[in-house]
Amino acid sequence: MRASPPGLKTRARRGGGRPTIADVASLAGVAAITVSRALRDPERVSEDLRRQIQRAVDELGYVPDPNARALASAQAEVFGVLVPSLTNNVFAEVVRGIYDGLSDSSFRIQIGHTHYSGLEEERLLQIFLSQRPAALIVSGIDQTPTARRLLEKAGCPVVQIMEIGSDPVDMMVGFSHFEAGRTAVQHLVDAGYRRIGFLGARMDPRSQRRLAGYRAAVEAAGLFDRRLVTTTPVPSSVSLGRELFRDALAKVPALDAVFCNNDDIALGVLFECHRASIAVPDKIGIAGFNDLDMMQVAFPSVTSVMTHRYEIGCLSVAMAREAVAGSGPERRVVDLGFELIRRESTFRPATAGTRSKA
Repeated sequence: MRASPPGLKTRARRGGGRPTIADVASLAGVAAITVSRALRDPERVSEDLRRQIQRAVDELGYVPDPNARALASAQAEVFGVLVPSLTNNVFAEVVRGIYDGLSDSSFRIQIGHTHYSGLEEERLLQIFLSQRPAALIVSGIDQTPTARRLLEKAGCPVVQIMEIGSDPVDMMVGFSHFEAGRTAVQHLVDAGYRRIGFLGARMDPRSQRRLAGYRAAVEAAGLFDRRLVTTTPVPSSVSLGRELFRDALAKVPALDAVFCNNDDIALGVLFECHRASIAVPDKIGIAGFNDLDMMQVAFPSVTSVMTHRYEIGCLSVAMAREAVAGSGPERRVVDLGFELIRRESTFRPATAGTRSKA
């Protein structure tokens, strides 16, 4: 029979099944409240006692019950996070920032995948809120009326991420997709392009605002033509970018530049230009959105709008943690802006390789 670790009482746990906090307390020879305090606020317990309790936890294989802790505190130590995609690199970076922002805490993360569906977001919010999370982080500002009401009555801090607006539920961190789109297209205008197309996939609300920015820029330059806009509700992909570009050229053979609502589409345009021997940037200028790593290493390298995705994740957690602690962030709406990274795909000697911040 294995001996108990030093400092622990040799007491068999009654019955089978999952060990309880009372079992840990009995084995460690302390009160259950002491075990609870050591697990929740280790700094309130002496180092020797922490080690003694941890040995009991390890000996029994005890795992705290989050539901019991939520009942005791009226709040679970969980941050609920809702994102529209788990495969999109854009949201992967955001989630990485969220995890890093909580790495030094006892909070856990529960992720919900909305699939860009307002109804699925409503369903997940109802599930998350029934578990009384410590905070909620949700993507975007275009919740359905039902989802908006759920967030307003959540009873915990709420952070909307990835864009900014005039009517936050609680807190907000992101940037203006309208201004980012307008800035990218203004760069194409300034570089001398005149028949500038917009290529967009899925066309969720954020993409719609990028399209609005595109239209504002080309209308201001007197260059707007409805035939230059090519969109689809189909999810984005590199191969789809090739198809959209072919469609755009069929409508307007004189097309000389494209602003794409994301980098997948832009890369598809670049590949199609290589296949069709269309010179980039001489015959076609290409600008993307999000500035994923592939934009820098493509040949030629592709101009894109850099968005601060990781920083958005980190800051959303920092704001939520301050609110949970009762202090609240200094600013409840934070615009992290964006950067236009100008590269070879829109090369003009006066503008290549530079950055525009906003």
